[in-house]
Amino acid sequence: MKAKQSMKHRWSWAFIPPWIIIGAAILLIPLFAVMTMQSLNRQKTETTRLLLEKGEALIRSFEAGARTGAGLRWDAWQLQKLLIETAQQPGIDYFIITNAAGTILADSDPYRIGDFYGTDLDLKGLATKKTIQWRQVANTDGADTFEVFRRFTPTPEPFAIWEGTKHHADFPGFVIFVGMDMGPVLAARKADEEHTIWMAVLLIGVGLSGVISLLLAQGYKTTRKSLSRVQAFSDHLMENIPMGLVVINPQGKIITFNKTASAILALPVNETGERATAAILPSACLEIVSRLAEGNGLIAKEMDCPLRNGQTVPLEIIASRLQDPQGEILGVVILLRDISDLLAMKGEIARTQHLAALGSLAAGVAHEIRNPLSSIKGFATYFKERYREIPADRETAEIMIGEVERLNRVIGQLLEFARPTTLHLEKGSIPALVKDVLKIITGEMGEREIVLERELTTLPDISFDKDKMKQVFLNLFLNALEAMNEGGSLTVKAGPLNEQWLQIEIIDTGTGIAKEDLGRIFDPYFTTKPSGTGLGMAIVQKILTAHHGEIKLESEPGKGTRTIILLPSGSEETLTNDTSAKSRKTPAPRGDG
Repeated sequence: MKAKQSMKHRWSWAFIPPWIIIGAAILLIPLFAVMTMQSLNRQKTETTRLLLEKGEALIRSFEAGARTGAGLRWDAWQLQKLLIETAQQPGIDYFIITNAAGTILADSDPYRIGDFYGTDLDLKGLATKKTIQWRQVANTDGADTFEVFRRFTPTPEPFAIWEGTKHHADFPGFVIFVGMDMGPVLAARKADEEHTIWMAVLLIGVGLSGVISLLLAQGYKTTRKSLSRVQAFSDHLMENIPMGLVVINPQGKIITFNKTASAILALPVNETGERATAAILPSACLEIVSRLAEGNGLIAKEMDCPLRNGQTVPLEIIASRLQDPQGEILGVVILLRDISDLLAMKGEIARTQHLAALGSLAAGVAHEIRNPLSSIKGFATYFKERYREIPADRETAEIMIGEVERLNRVIGQLLEFARPTTLHLEKGSIPALVKDVLKIITGEMGEREIVLERELTTLPDISFDKDKMKQVFLNLFLNALEAMNEGGSLTVKAGPLNEQWLQIEIIDTGTGIAKEDLGRIFDPYFTTKPSGTGLGMAIVQKILTAHHGEIKLESEPGKGTRTIILLPSGSEETLTNDTSAKSRKTPAPRGDG
């Protein structure tokens, strides 16, 4: 009880001042921050300038000493000694002289003579210019080193100590480096920075106090207005979020149930207000709520969720407990997402990969078989001519030739299935194409005593490959005829499904397809016919997919099969643009068949 009263007291006090403090801080903090940064930058710039001047003065003083030594005809060791003595001054880490190749000619550490230094710089350019440069070098043993470097020219004429040496002949010119300890400088800079920052903080505090005293009266009104906007935004967000949102209070009643959740769970929104979860949510959601009550902080899982209307929907469910800063449970929030399309897409991707692998295998097998078949057919033709006077042998040879030709047709289908589908698009009428294909099978329908019924409405012309689409309809019609050996009825319908899609239906009264076979009907090499290759329907689906269409089958054994073809009614540009065509979701077919 005391915790709740304390929370209420804090909220009542903070309800007004926080926004005023934030507003004042937004005005004052950038101002003082800019002033502080400018002051710190000036200090840093001044420090760099002083170190640069000190380094240049040290180089000049050493050049003066080297110039004197040159007049006294010093050798390299005497110059090295002068370098060591100069480097012993306070605040100096090292002195180094190199040639333009980076070879150390003199060093305050004599053991480094002959090593390389500064190879990451343009030493050849530095050896020809007298412009002073600097950089900050990391030092693992202490503070960083401020390094100053430029061309080393103690005398106008060539410096005789190293002139003529092997290294100098290849890389003329010298570069001198001076490293200075930044420890004292950094310590002084840090003290100045701390002083500047504390002064800025103090000024900000004084400024905030003044601004708060002026804006306190306006704060309450501004706060209320901001809270109102936040409430409106949160309400809008909950109603329009593309996921179902359900919020349950600690008493187990639903306090928020958005439209998306209503659509996913097939529940009217007006049935969910302030009602117990057990009367609204499906059992899968209730189980998750129970698990949260046992102590689980977050639950995320995918499951098949049975709804109250008897349907089962695959859902992704994310649920979490809502708690205040003191750990008190405020309720449970549940996010729902219908993943039916996602699962279908995964299945389609897996199927596409499977078909691609089978297609590659089929292409390889077809190419390996076709050449031996040509030889077999040639020998069979030879024996047919040789034994034309012997009827039995001639008949055997003719059977061999026929079987080879049949195998060759199968191989042709294999290659057609394996190679990418190339479309030659032309504007045309689908109903007219259907009529042309029906003329081809008119004679066979008469022999089988099959009655044809046509319901072909006028449709707008669309772009399609006429030869391949004719192959699609011919294959489907012949399948329907083979399913009606003892006669029956073949119904062909064509009409618009909506503004974007055309629907063609082929309905037969044949033997139908078994339920366990219906899901495999488009798999390559799957067939229920004794003489079938199992590639016809796979090729049909491949052609329709290339047209960005779809084919669906509905069948019941003993009653017949309904084949639905959906084709986009867009232009040729739509068919050749994969991005725009594939982004459209294929609608459900009409259920009037």
